[in-house]
Amino acid sequence: MLGYVTIGALDVEKSLPFWDAVFGAIGGERGFFSGGWAGYGPSGGAQTVYICPPHDGQAARGGNGIMVALLAPSADAVKAAHAAGLANGGTDEGAPGPRPEDSKDFFGAYLRDQTGNKICVYAKGPF
Repeated sequence: MLGYVTIGALDVEKSLPFWDAVFGAIGGERGFFSGGWAGYGPSGGAQTVYICPPHDGQAARGGNGIMVALLAPSADAVKAAHAAGLANGGTDEGAPGPRPEDSKDFFGAYLRDQTGNKICVYAKGPF
């Protein structure tokens, strides 16, 4: 069972517009920003994703083969999160759509943040 996720950022403060936009599009929000850490979770709920500098003091970098998936309430929210992330410094890793193409149960989009961390925003069907 997953408790929380930490995602390293090269510059946490500069990454906030990206994460604010992506989480906002799927019904989440930033609960705090303090001491170089930002916490995100469902609106009014506990934070489950933290954006922070790496503990070892080394530069953050996107993990090769590591991806965090964020559950959205609908396919429209997936589309909005993808667009919001791109508009706030993210790069496209896969446009919104069903995966595989004929899926009626999974609708996802893929992005990288400014540090190179890969995320999926997805919704479960049926669609």
